Amino acid sequence: MTELDFDDLGPVDYLVIEFPADRNPDGSALPLLVDLVERNVIRVLDLTFVRKEVDGSVSGIAIEDFGLTGDFDITLFAEATSGLIDRTDLDEAAAVLEPGCSGAVLIYENHWAAPFASKLRHNGAQLVASGRIQTQALLASLDALDAELKG
Repeated sequence: MTELDFDDLGPVDYLVIEFPADRNPDGSALPLLVDLVERNVIRVLDLTFVRKEVDGSVSGIAIEDFGLTGDFDITLFAEATSGLIDRTDLDEAAAVLEPGCSGAVLIYENHWAAPFASKLRHNGAQLVASGRIQTQALLASLDALDAELKG
């Protein structure tokens, strides 16, 4: 990972993805992540894997030891580390995982927005709020609206 240029940095987000304890992840999403990187939509800053044991203890897992199956090159993300994630972050991420499950912590820059964000900062503007509408909440709202319109 190259050194971050904070002057030209776009908004940074994170995801914590839980993988079921009873299935090995097939890695089918990794080529889609590679596509987003190659099209400069996002820039992966960190990709870290963790396991939360049944007793609640947390351990980090190297990507090559995560048990991914499929035909893809895992080394593309093996060195995706900016130093932004520390042990406290891993513990917080693992807190949302069910015991016995593994998870991935992905920190990424919304690279598509970097020129826009940089221009705003150069003009003295600052982001004062941000959020995300969860897909499940959006679908529930759309279902309720649909039922209201039909009813």
